[in-house]
Amino acid sequence: MLHRLYPLLVYLLLPALLLRLWWRGRAEPGYRRCWRERLGHFDVAPHPERPLLWIHAVSLGETRAAQPLIAALLARYPDLEILLTHHTATGREAGQALGGERVRQAWLPWDSPAATRRFFEHFRPIAGILLETEIWPMLLTQARRRDVPVFLVNARLSARSARGYTTLGTFARAAFARLAGVAAQSEVDAQRLRALGAPAPLVTGNLKFDLPVPPGTAALAQQFRERWGQQRVIWVAGSTREGEEALLLQALVRKPLPPEILAVIVPRHPQRFSEVAQMIEARGLAWARRSVAQPVGPEVRVLLGDSMGELMAYYAAADFVFIGGSLLPYGCQNLIEACAVGRPVLLGPSVFNFALAAELALAQGAARQVANAEALIEAVREWAATPAIPVGLGAASLAFARAHRGATARVLDWLAPALDQRLSLPRDSG
Repeated sequence: MLHRLYPLLVYLLLPALLLRLWWRGRAEPGYRRCWRERLGHFDVAPHPERPLLWIHAVSLGETRAAQPLIAALLARYPDLEILLTHHTATGREAGQALGGERVRQAWLPWDSPAATRRFFEHFRPIAGILLETEIWPMLLTQARRRDVPVFLVNARLSARSARGYTTLGTFARAAFARLAGVAAQSEVDAQRLRALGAPAPLVTGNLKFDLPVPPGTAALAQQFRERWGQQRVIWVAGSTREGEEALLLQALVRKPLPPEILAVIVPRHPQRFSEVAQMIEARGLAWARRSVAQPVGPEVRVLLGDSMGELMAYYAAADFVFIGGSLLPYGCQNLIEACAVGRPVLLGPSVFNFALAAELALAQGAARQVANAEALIEAVREWAATPAIPVGLGAASLAFARAHRGATARVLDWLAPALDQRLSLPRDSG
């Protein structure tokens, strides 16, 4: 029944999806750009003489994870062109930094039969790569009909998501079975994907360990320290999600930290910068903005990190870092970024999106987990009063990040036979 109803359901939802897209575009204008691509109508054209590999990175995290893989693919295949697709404005904006004449960008169309058919007819990719958890039944059906192999790479599947797919029965199993191959982050992910019908998942590790620290990060971090106070203890709450800032600010009001400690809150989504600013103001805390060129005096207790593309510099400027998305059940944002610059990590109770990385970081002394916002503030107080704690954890954090690199090379070696075979075919066969 689901096999028959799914296409109809997608078509019925299209008006609502367009309205939602336009509504989101009020805060993030990027959602309104090239909106016809969501329906499978594209202005960007592939190079007529280059084979095209399609990579889908739905949002910011997946786009950053794709960075080392894209660089490796372009180096290994000099004639290859890459189409990088997204679903979110932050993902597409981040993808622009991976550009150049051999990387093109587009929105991935919504999963209707007509839109996905037009996508493949227009771009004719030799193969596709989906990052992490992107399973779209119509997309995979159209790929199978055109003999375009689609691989799921850096794949992860939480227990909750696995249960959700299981309830869909053969509908979900058929979608997973259409994948040409799966490279999983961990053995647990591989087992869950195998149980849902994915073909022979291979464990290759997490691509995010291979992300390079962006150029200029250290210099920008030094500027931050000079502006915020070299003698202050800086802790960063990075990539915070809706509801978490309120909990953090409430805890800061209830249990004020000494004035030598500065809290830097960096919301994950830019459309929430103004909302979080109002929260800080409403609680009567002395605060400042990153985006305003003003001194950050000793009276300032909270700095709002209202800028994009600087998260690694915020982390590098900190003495220690709290990872957003873990205080409420969002599953945790990327803790590997803070570890890559040698900063110890504080985590809340919800870490299912980075379950293995969190488990390893905790076991290897790179992180500590707290139960709630009040416990987080107490940990900040303890670490600020005992600098030897974050210093020791920071060294363990850097060692942890370095020890788990290498997923890019493993994924590339795994993909190479299939890509070599596809590249040997005539261009029109894609």
